[in-house]
Amino acid sequence: MLIKIPQGWEIPEREATPEATYLNRRQLLAGLGLAGMGGQLIATAATTAAVRQNTEFNTGDRPVTEEWAATGYNNYYEFDAENKENVKNLVGKFNVSPWSVKVSGLVNKPQTFDLDKLVSSVQLEERVCRFRCVEAWAMTVPWSGFPMSALIKMVEPKPEAKFIKFWSVVRPDEMPGVRASRGYHFPYYEGLRMDEAMHPLAFFATGMYGKPIPKQNGAPIRAVLPWKYGYKGAKSIERIEFVAKEPATFWNDLNSGEYGFYSNVNPGKPHPRWSQATEKVLPKMSRQPTLMYNGYEKWVAGLYNGKES
Repeated sequence: MLIKIPQGWEIPEREATPEATYLNRRQLLAGLGLAGMGGQLIATAATTAAVRQNTEFNTGDRPVTEEWAATGYNNYYEFDAENKENVKNLVGKFNVSPWSVKVSGLVNKPQTFDLDKLVSSVQLEERVCRFRCVEAWAMTVPWSGFPMSALIKMVEPKPEAKFIKFWSVVRPDEMPGVRASRGYHFPYYEGLRMDEAMHPLAFFATGMYGKPIPKQNGAPIRAVLPWKYGYKGAKSIERIEFVAKEPATFWNDLNSGEYGFYSNVNPGKPHPRWSQATEKVLPKMSRQPTLMYNGYEKWVAGLYNGKES
């Protein structure tokens, strides 16, 4: 008999936050008395099934990062390119409701999804995932959302679609860093190989810590790819395109010598300006060894030949 001993931070499925509690915009805002605040909180509407706790990919070796730390220390250059702790103070004007995601390119069913309706049509999950920034800081986050494969199947990619490209929204009037940042050509754009996007670990997050995802963390929908450096996970996604050839990506275009297309976490391959052998874990920034593929090697190593980076 296989006996599974749960980790202290794992959430039993029976205690998973009910979907309607935090994913119905109107009920949430009305309950908090915030219905007239112009969507300063985002919750995607879904009222049928409960969020499922998915522990399949739990690495089980690190506690969940304190919520205040994970939501208060963020790279989001469209708001502030210099001060990670200031991003949360600059997101107030960012309007994340209503929201739509346009999907186009090499698919049989191109369409524009209303995010509320999209989320109500999929099985939502809660997952506890490692997060590793290329700058060597790290955290562990309980995300909620749905596998990328769920959306991909809805649009029916054509056989020639080998890659997917994501675009983040850009609104200079709502994102003060867009005008303040020099040398960055927004909107932000990223890409994946099709088999990477179809892998069960690839995830669209719409929430974290049992709540709607905060604006500074990529509201209302962002990509979560825990075996890759964090910049591969495009935030505030508004457009997705299926393409035949490897797409250009934001950081690779800016500096191809430092940022590759694959950007898999690899402790043996240093960044040109610092080692990747260890990482600083929020909030204390204590040093820990970096694991190959950020601890997800047994799940994703088969996607690669050992050279992609």
